[in-house]
Amino acid sequence: QVQLVESGGGLVQAGGSLRLSCAASGISFSINVMGWYRQAPGKQRERVAAISSGGLSDYADSVKGRFTISRDNAKNTVYLQMNSLKPEDTAVYYCNARRPGAVGANYWGQGTQVTVSS
Repeated sequence: QVQLVESGGGLVQAGGSLRLSCAASGISFSINVMGWYRQAPGKQRERVAAISSGGLSDYADSVKGRFTISRDNAKNTVYLQMNSLKPEDTAVYYCNARRPGAVGANYWGQGTQVTVSS
């Protein structure tokens, strides 16, 4: 059974920082592309950042220079360090695991709320 469990969300003032964690089980973590997505009220879910099995990362333009994604394959965990948070970063953040080339191997966590006050 695949489980992705996010933690680290909360309420923070603009300019502050949070670090999200996503602990994975039931998958071969090291070969998965791991990603963070977010969905604000009334908006579509959008990809925030992703990191490949080899450690290559990419980011949405809106978070470049402020957010950093990383992974610890020994702990089956992916992180999202969020700095200089803005009110527009307020959303539910979801962890995603995807195994390239494997049909159906695309999993989601339950989400964690991040609220940035102005």
